[in-house]
Amino acid sequence: MTTKAEGVRAQARTRMRGVILDTARAHLAEHGAGGLSLRAVARDVGMVSSALYRYFDSRDALLTALIIDAYDGLGDAVEAAEGTVTREDLTGRWAAICRTTRDWALADPQQYALVYGSPVPGYAAPQDTVGPATRVTRLLADLLGDVAAAGRDDGVEVTPAVAAAVAPARAFAGDRVSADLMVRGLMAWTYLFGAVSFELFGQRHRAVADDGLDVFFAEETARIGRLIGLS
Repeated sequence: MTTKAEGVRAQARTRMRGVILDTARAHLAEHGAGGLSLRAVARDVGMVSSALYRYFDSRDALLTALIIDAYDGLGDAVEAAEGTVTREDLTGRWAAICRTTRDWALADPQQYALVYGSPVPGYAAPQDTVGPATRVTRLLADLLGDVAAAGRDDGVEVTPAVAAAVAPARAFAGDRVSADLMVRGLMAWTYLFGAVSFELFGQRHRAVADDGLDVFFAEETARIGRLIGLS
């Protein structure tokens, strides 16, 4: 049984962990993930670095916590938005996934860059990040399954080599999704994060008018939606 004192200590630890993570996010915004330093974070929190090790035993552990929080932040936002759309409205679900992913990224570009930007030198993401990282992917996989169930999969044959190439993704999505639909689904998935990254990192500057970015994104997501069998 947890005593009152133990409960108070646990709450204090949770609060301090939150302070450390908030401070680390500020450091990410200023220095990038490669410049994250436990010593610098500890200094700004107001504790000695040895005390910070009681919360995160390495720079990589702190970075992993930040990455998981970023993935979960995106996952929470997209799941909430997609969940408000009726299950039969496949086009609406796709639009909600795309729109919310973009909105989240534009609202917090540092968080987005942490998980979809350049890899951090010397860092290898552990298994703990896989579940949070696949939350949006799972929504897309479920959508593809419902596209197939609605009879919107053309059933085009692909070569054995292509089928083998997309076998891991089909295993993730389930047997309802044909190899051809999975090819198109992977193209749509790549498009979504590629489009958001291009806009966020300035690659669309002077290619798309600044006041036309919203309408262009809606148009291109609608066209990509048709690629996967949406109206």
